[in-house]
Formats: sequence, structure tokens, C-alpha cells
Amino acid sequence: MGLLVLGTVALDHVKTPSGTKKGMLGGSAAHFSMSARLFDDVHMVGVVGTDFPKLHLDFLKRKGINTASVSIVPGKTFRWNGEYKADDLNSAITLETEIGVLDAYAPQLTEQQKNMGHIFLANLAPAVQERLLKIVKKPQLVGLDTMNLWINTALKDLKRLMKNVDLMILNDGESRMLTGERNIVVAAKALRAMGPCVVVIKKGEHGVYVDGGGFRFAYPAYPVERVVDPTGAGDTFAGGFFGYLSKSKKVDEKTLRRAAVYGTVLASFNVEGFGMGRTAPLTMKEIEKRLKDYHHFCALA
Repeated sequence: MGLLVLGTVALDHVKTPSGTKKGMLGGSAAHFSMSARLFDDVHMVGVVGTDFPKLHLDFLKRKGINTASVSIVPGKTFRWNGEYKADDLNSAITLETEIGVLDAYAPQLTEQQKNMGHIFLANLAPAVQERLLKIVKKPQLVGLDTMNLWINTALKDLKRLMKNVDLMILNDGESRMLTGERNIVVAAKALRAMGPCVVVIKKGEHGVYVDGGGFRFAYPAYPVERVVDPTGAGDTFAGGFFGYLSKSKKVDEKTLRRAAVYGTVLASFNVEGFGMGRTAPLTMKEIEKRLKDYHHFCALA
């Protein structure tokens, strides 16, 4: 049956200590899809302007991603211009954001997609995320991502949406903003009380913490020697995590642990190149090899 992901499809201009790249394919839905496609059939939902290069859409299709519900409308594509400094590659400095066609976007789905059960709401305005959820007929597993912008500007919408999702993925800073709790364990518990049964808190280079109510666990990040571009690492993690859950068709502790490991390994590939330079050509053989290395890295004495 596959999975449905709603999010941004963007043109990114990124500067890091490793160099500068302009007009790269980016956005939460695109990075998520490039990762999730390795586990399940992915239907991507989003919007781009008439300035969006056809080669990017062709590229997504060649990777097996269904783009039937990526709308092309008059106007400019969402653009993000950001920079990472050598002393803090975990934090992006936003230099410029051009909302473009996202401003008036309303998701549209095919009849087949309306009947899909596995839905991931990647980073986008909560009102738009909720709009999509309302046109899906029988959601079985719903995941949610968000960011500090929506916590600051659309908190009421976000909290309402959280009551209707099964799983939430966010970073540690966002968890603190939403709950007011500095302790990640306490914050995760508070987030579950707001709706989602499972809370996944990303900690960047420090790994991930998962609270499923009756269980909780944490994993470190995979040790990467050279970080080239962190853009999209969180969405790549989410794609691997949710993609594995969708493929497995169950959500229990064992499956969630496995999903977190796959998400972590995929995110480690993402940061090694600009944009999707490392994740686009990935094969399961390469992923499984790094997975074995990661298991050895995490093994208890």
C-alpha cells in the first residue's frame, strides 16, 4: 500500500565550510521521501512553482517516488538560503526564506491516495497538515514533524493536530519549547500527554531518544568523520524511521528500535554530502553494511 508524505519541496541555497551549492532539490517532503523510498512505496504531496526545474521532478520519479500530487502552480517555489559555521554544524543560520507558492497551498490527493493508511506530516504549517489529514479516509498510522516557527506562530493549531497523530518526531529544542521542560525524559512524557503515543526526540550529533509509554530507549548518532552539509538530516532520519514502520506494518518496541537505528544510519549518510548527494544513490547493501558497523559501535561490553 505504501505511505503518503506531505511537506515542502524546495530549492535550497546552502553554504557550509565545505563549500556552497545553489538551487539544490530540498524540502522536508523531498528529503523524507529519498530516505523512505528504500523501505516502501512513497507518494509525495507538496507544491512547487512554475520556476521549479523539471529535472528535479524527473529525478524524484526515477527514484521511484510518486509525484502525482506534487502540484505545479503559477509563482515561485519555496526557497531556503542558509549557512552553517565551522564551530556549530548542528545549527543552521537562515539567511533568507521565500515562501512563494506555499502561502496559499491546499493539498490535493488522488482517489487512491485518499485511501492510504500510513501518513506522515512532514514539516509544514499545522493548518495545512490538518487539512490533509481530514481528506484521508482511513488513516491507520499518522506521524508528525514540526519546527520552532510553528510552535511560535501556530501553537493552537499544532496542539489540536497533536491529538490526532500516533507518533511525533521533533528535535530536543522544539520539545523544550512545546513543554517548557528542560529534561528530555520529562519533556517526552509531557508530549505524549498531548496526544501522540510515541515520541521521538532527535538530538543531532548526540543521537535520539524514544518514549513509547511502556518503554523508552536512546541511541547515539553514528560517528561521522566529516560533516559536509547537515541540511535535511532530520527529515532523512524521519523517512528512514517511518518508512521502516510502514514496511513492517506494526508499531511495537522491537520495531521502533529497529526503525530508530535505520533512521540514525540514513541520517549519517545524509550529512556526508550536499543535499541528496549521498542519500539518492544509496542501496540497501550499503545501508546494511553501515548498520553492522553501528551495531558494533553501540554494543555493550
